[in-house]
Amino acid sequence: MSAMPPGRDLEKAALRGEPSYVWRSGQERRLAMIVAAAGERIRGLLLENGCGVGMYVEHLLPFGGRVVGLEYDFERAATAHQHSPEIVNAAGEGLPFPDEVFDLILSHEVLEHVQNDQLSLGEMARVLLPGGRAIIFVPNRGYPFETHGIYWRGRYHFGNSPLVNYLPRCLRDRLAPHVRVYNTSDFEALLSGLPLRMVRRTVIVGAYDNIIARWPAAGRVLRSVLQALEKTPFRIFGLSQVWVLEKL
Repeated sequence: MSAMPPGRDLEKAALRGEPSYVWRSGQERRLAMIVAAAGERIRGLLLENGCGVGMYVEHLLPFGGRVVGLEYDFERAATAHQHSPEIVNAAGEGLPFPDEVFDLILSHEVLEHVQNDQLSLGEMARVLLPGGRAIIFVPNRGYPFETHGIYWRGRYHFGNSPLVNYLPRCLRDRLAPHVRVYNTSDFEALLSGLPLRMVRRTVIVGAYDNIIARWPAAGRVLRSVLQALEKTPFRIFGLSQVWVLEKL
């Protein structure tokens, strides 16, 4: 999750998360993953489902496809419209598109915030063409911090909260009722009954751009070491799960 810009609405951040406001190496790395997983579909009809202020929409456009961004929050949709004329203000649980039209769907750290994640994933399956792919990033429950803040004694506290996601689910969800977190079985349960097959699943660490901005040398060493752990069993402690799904 991005750092909170000055003057932002904490209540909105709690309910809907904070989108990417700046483009840095972390976003560039994720974009490279998206492009690799998309293949030729990157030049087709794309949907970013939950596009925030349009940063990924803007950076997907140069690959030659037609990119549609969908955003639930009106103010963020209006900002995204500055990057692309094809921005739709709607909810992911009821995508305003016909069946089987998109070659590629990107859902970047969005499912954890929607009212009904199973319905939202079902809608993505509905609007995908056969052979189309959905690339989905969601928070990993193995990560040692809850990055979306917590509620404590009736007040929301923005920031990273250690070990919250390691608590039993009932306690964890009392502290963070505003956002979901996923392990592998959680996400597999969402896929049950949907015409989607898993092409690839991985867990990635963060980019630590904020740390690098303060302590460049130490931050780059930290990022290099932690990204190397993605190739080991220690990736279970990574920041995000990445699922690449294909419509049957």
